[in-house]
Amino acid sequence: KEEVVQAVEQGRFHIWSVSSIEEGIEILTGVKAGLLQADGTFEEGTVNDLANKRLCELAGAMRKYGGASLTSEHG
Repeated sequence: KEEVVQAVEQGRFHIWSVSSIEEGIEILTGVKAGLLQADGTFEEGTVNDLANKRLCELAGAMRKYGGASLTSEHG
């Protein structure tokens, strides 16, 4: 489509080749995806760390309010 060609010419459209979802996350967010550590956590401040912490918070809230029977080693 002509609109795609124009966007490419204007530097507003890019195609990125990635070999893993982690690479895609890093390109889209500008933040390191984060590797899983031996203790089951992720590198501090990474996308995976932040997502994991938020999921643990949500699981804790569900347990607190009796929403679901969940188990988690993080809280």
